[in-house]
Amino acid sequence: MLLAEIKNIYHNELVELYPKTEIDSFFYSTIEHFLQLERFALVIQPQLTLTKSEEQPLFETLSRLKQEEPLQYILGEIYFMDFKLKVNEHTLIPRPETEELISWVLETSQNKNTIPTTYANESLKVLDIGTGSGCIAIALAKALPHAHVTAIDISNEALQLAQENARLNTVKVNFVQADILAITKIEWTEFDIIISNPPYVRELEKPKMNNNVKLYEPPTALFVPDTNPLLFYEAIANFAGSALKNEGQLYLEINQYLGKETKSLFAAHNFTAIELKKDIFENQRMLRCKKVNK
Repeated sequence: MLLAEIKNIYHNELVELYPKTEIDSFFYSTIEHFLQLERFALVIQPQLTLTKSEEQPLFETLSRLKQEEPLQYILGEIYFMDFKLKVNEHTLIPRPETEELISWVLETSQNKNTIPTTYANESLKVLDIGTGSGCIAIALAKALPHAHVTAIDISNEALQLAQENARLNTVKVNFVQADILAITKIEWTEFDIIISNPPYVRELEKPKMNNNVKLYEPPTALFVPDTNPLLFYEAIANFAGSALKNEGQLYLEINQYLGKETKSLFAAHNFTAIELKKDIFENQRMLRCKKVNK
């Protein structure tokens, strides 16, 4: 069958579920993954014909896309901050907003007066809470090669994948299984930076979400009760109050609808220099604050 014909089939079969540009992206990502063909292959070879064995994974992928399964899980990988990560159903799919959070940390590193320990110094200690695929910890370990990066997650399956991703990207991260909601004894102290993208989607927001998220991504990494939507931020504030160095910094992804409430929570825990930051879509999705001993 002609590759161009398969592209048309993708559009005909998926048009009720996804916009045209997204279907194009699905198709090109699929042929690049399975056939090592660049997206301009059809321009150069409009009559390119595939064998049955070459067609098979394309149609298998199409079948799963019709069930609204995320392409990242189908392909088992994603590019994040210009490096490749493996992903599976035990971890959230890393998103551009998380790249923005990491970039905010790295931008701060250009100003040596913002944190007592210079970012290039070997003694810099970083903690990623709820690491999932390891995307945040690995990105920071790559960008700050002399830092000591620790990452925790409640899920053993997620930690196994994160460890594999660290090996694939040749970085050293100390992965630890732990539940931020159940930590009673501070075993890791004196961090310069704590960063987290914790669960923050309220159950009441679930009906508005796409099926490829709410049906496939791990619910424990996404949802929080409507009655206590900031429970992870409360736990992080309690933990960071002891685990951060004096003037250490905390970086968080937040629920865009709860920015004011999240800011108030950290103010109540005596954090200072609290800042909210918008993402590229103009949603209030990030918070930074500082611990200062009095």
